[in-house]
Amino acid sequence: MGRLDDLDLTLRLSRKEQDARIEAASVRLSQLRLTLGGQTGAGSMRSLEDPKRGDHPIGPPLLIVFEGWDAAGKGGAIKRLTGGLDPRHYRVVQYAAPTPDELRHHWLHRFWLPLPGRGGMAVYDRTWYGRVLVERVEGITPEVDWRRGYGEIREFERQLTDDGTILIKFWLHISDEEQLSRFERRRDDPLKAWKLTEEDWRNRDKRAAYEAAIEEMVAETDSGHAPWDLIPADSKRWARVAVMETVIKRIEERCEQLGFALPEPLEAKDEEAGES
Repeated sequence: MGRLDDLDLTLRLSRKEQDARIEAASVRLSQLRLTLGGQTGAGSMRSLEDPKRGDHPIGPPLLIVFEGWDAAGKGGAIKRLTGGLDPRHYRVVQYAAPTPDELRHHWLHRFWLPLPGRGGMAVYDRTWYGRVLVERVEGITPEVDWRRGYGEIREFERQLTDDGTILIKFWLHISDEEQLSRFERRRDDPLKAWKLTEEDWRNRDKRAAYEAAIEEMVAETDSGHAPWDLIPADSKRWARVAVMETVIKRIEERCEQLGFALPEPLEAKDEEAGES
């Protein structure tokens, strides 16, 4: 039994509970984002402090990466994660197959360019893990090369975290039955049919091969400095809340390790007071 089998795909939330938890998480995420960006707070991470910024030194880079099955809900999770943030304070980057020009460089080259700097935030929709997933299963890359990719990924992530980056890695997991249901709903929805391709349908026939690749990927690249967070996502509500609350937890844990001071969570506003 692998790690994916340990996930409880029956977890659910009511819409009311989802909305309440997303609202609370959005407030805390906005507070953390402003603090890391040096807009508020009084952090104390000497190695990142810029004297010219006065009382608000900038925090470490924040990089959140998403992988998961087709139709697992990565886009919706990213939408909720960033929904309460100022769009000037983060970047979302989507990756697909490399272009001919990108293929002229080392395969990790294209992932370096959008990395967030000090005080910055980036969200990657698909990542360097395609090397040991789609390139492996589809036979795009020779085995000797994709197997070498594990070590290259570990070194890449170690470089990032040694430099202070908060690296948060998500795999969104859904059952075969739930994926089929979502595919069929997309196929029948004129506004979502564009998301579904013939390749998506073909990949379903290789689920067993992809599951084996995912399990090995997690085993090879899960570490104390760059752990995987595997999210049960048969319920979109559960997954969206789990992603947001996990991001908060990881930021708080990492900043404590780095010695970057974060503010206490804001107290919930009194609704009656807000109405007056």
